[in-house]
Amino acid sequence: MAKGVKVAVIGSVFAVMVGGAGYGAFNIVSALNGDGDSGAASVKTGPPSKDEIEETSAKFLAAWAKGEAARAATYTNDDAGAEPLLTAYGESAHIKKVKITPGAASGATVPFTVRATVSYEGRSKPLTYKSQLTVVRGRTTGRALVDWRPSVVHPQLKTGDTLVTGESASPEIEAVDRDGAVLTKEKYPSLGPVIDTLRQRYGDKAGGTPGVELAIHHQAEGVADTSLVTLARGKAGRLRTTISAGAQAAAETAVKKFDQSSVVAVKPSTGEVLAVANNRTDQFNAAFEGEVAPGSTMKIITAAMLIDNGVTSMNGPAPCPPSATWQSQTFTNLKNMQPNENATLANSFLRSCNTAFIKLIDEKPLTDSSLTQEAQDRFGLGRDDWKTGITSFDGKVPAVSGPDRAANAIGQGQVQMSPLNMASVTATAITGRFRQPYLVPPSLDDRELATAKGLSASTSAQLRQMMRLTASQGTAMNAMAGLRGDVGAKTGSAEVDGQAVSNSWFTGFRNDMAAAAMTEEGGHGGTAAGPIVAAVLRTAG
Repeated sequence: MAKGVKVAVIGSVFAVMVGGAGYGAFNIVSALNGDGDSGAASVKTGPPSKDEIEETSAKFLAAWAKGEAARAATYTNDDAGAEPLLTAYGESAHIKKVKITPGAASGATVPFTVRATVSYEGRSKPLTYKSQLTVVRGRTTGRALVDWRPSVVHPQLKTGDTLVTGESASPEIEAVDRDGAVLTKEKYPSLGPVIDTLRQRYGDKAGGTPGVELAIHHQAEGVADTSLVTLARGKAGRLRTTISAGAQAAAETAVKKFDQSSVVAVKPSTGEVLAVANNRTDQFNAAFEGEVAPGSTMKIITAAMLIDNGVTSMNGPAPCPPSATWQSQTFTNLKNMQPNENATLANSFLRSCNTAFIKLIDEKPLTDSSLTQEAQDRFGLGRDDWKTGITSFDGKVPAVSGPDRAANAIGQGQVQMSPLNMASVTATAITGRFRQPYLVPPSLDDRELATAKGLSASTSAQLRQMMRLTASQGTAMNAMAGLRGDVGAKTGSAEVDGQAVSNSWFTGFRNDMAAAAMTEEGGHGGTAAGPIVAAVLRTAG
């Protein structure tokens, strides 16, 4: 926001104690306001009753609507954290004429609708949104209290955020795709946070002028403001991106079919990002910033390492036994996979045989750092030097010894990737050249894109053929069915501590498009992530 605009930080040093066992600590303060009996003999226990839930929520919402921030805060289990935000709601955010309508409670949770007016320097606009609160029992006082968290005030608020109205921090932009089609948050919801970030970074360079708006200023570094209401539009600057509207539309539709899913598509011949979509319960751009184990999609890099170091080749030996032990840790394959001691690398790759890759990582001249060097030198990963135009993760393939050396080779252990990383891996594999992905042209801000030496023509040709075989007769066959042209893929599933079901991974290519997707707890790669990638690849020319 503009210099001089007052802001109030949501939460306080007490915020780490909000919720769970900590919320009772605030009731010592709350008990002093006279609104309840703090005598030990009268302290209630157990869940709040229906009447208590109704009464507490009604008192809190009424005080908030009247602008009585201090009083409203006394009905929460964190006076110190609630009062600054409730005060800022009327003062820094300039939200007036507040009317809050509660809905039917579901247990201790009360949904409500806020209707208000944002007024600033003679300009006014309506504001309407839905939120909810939960009533809990104070452990010290026994009072029924609103369990305080910033999202009560607005569902997009997090601890440390600020809510203000004033001149926007950066000019508006009109983001357009590679062919000039306008990209809006309404039509492409996944691009909302991306467009906000592009506005923050490139609004001035795009030639626009700032307007006046109600916005959330996020505490997290590098996260752009979230605009809630525009009171006066500035001049929007036109910003061309590498996105393809057709691919983006397909990506948006595809991720909606699977919760907690993300997908990225790139153009292998250039590195341009064609689509980025997320279906998540938060605003996190996991497609670009996710840091999770990629499962067997990692075998693309491992296979390249084996070929480049002369360990084997596509048609060379890669036996697939029922189990393989590396430094006291035993690895197995998916259920019902038939062992094949005469398997080639191509056969073990297309069936995604874990044990074949585990058995080969002990071969000379491989060392603890061989996979790391392959990832960095050939695929441009793990060096923290990508400059995509927005915040992104470059992948992580650390040099390790012990059991994790084997686990890394099959995409577990300490390896971490995002869908962006794996889409780039596929692009490098099929072209032989590493072209750093990017979302806006580097000429816009003179960014220097990362470089790597890439793959030999022979290694690239072998990887491409093995991915083709995986799509036509291997684990990716069902997901890629019906796709015409030059197509290939690799499946993956990654086990995560604390999850009953593995994460689903899938990466593939069709002509001059490469894509990768991940679905949390989606199971096998071809089950969830596979259909997402296939849907995006269908838009490839």
